[in-house]
Amino acid sequence: MSKQSIRIPDGHPTFGSTAVFDTFKYAPGVKAGGLLFVAGQVGLRADGSVPESAAEQADWAFRRLGVVLESAGLGFADLVEIVSYHVDVEHELAGFREVKDRYITEDFPAWTILGVAALARPALRVEIRAVAALKTAQAG
Repeated sequence: MSKQSIRIPDGHPTFGSTAVFDTFKYAPGVKAGGLLFVAGQVGLRADGSVPESAAEQADWAFRRLGVVLESAGLGFADLVEIVSYHVDVEHELAGFREVKDRYITEDFPAWTILGVAALARPALRVEIRAVAALKTAQAG
């Protein structure tokens, strides 16, 4: 099986610096087996700052997810699965759902919701990883 890593150009208006991918040696997304596997996206602004509210972090995480999908010629309707990680799932899930519903409006993917003790930075409240189906021409 062949695979192809997705690259986001450094200085992208949504991502800002993409040095983290080289520093930690991972890709934001990988095409393989007719699918796009998207690495966990967190709610960082392009300048690297972290919004205070979980809902704003969710919005930035979905923006970043959208950029990875777009880089592979896909959109939110191509998602087949999302997994969301929440530091305070009980109190923040309703706000997350409102944000998610703005981005995913049809052909709903499978969704797993996980409560976690912490994410990569102490200020982060939410992370989203996803799998999308490639278009037929891309999968072959």
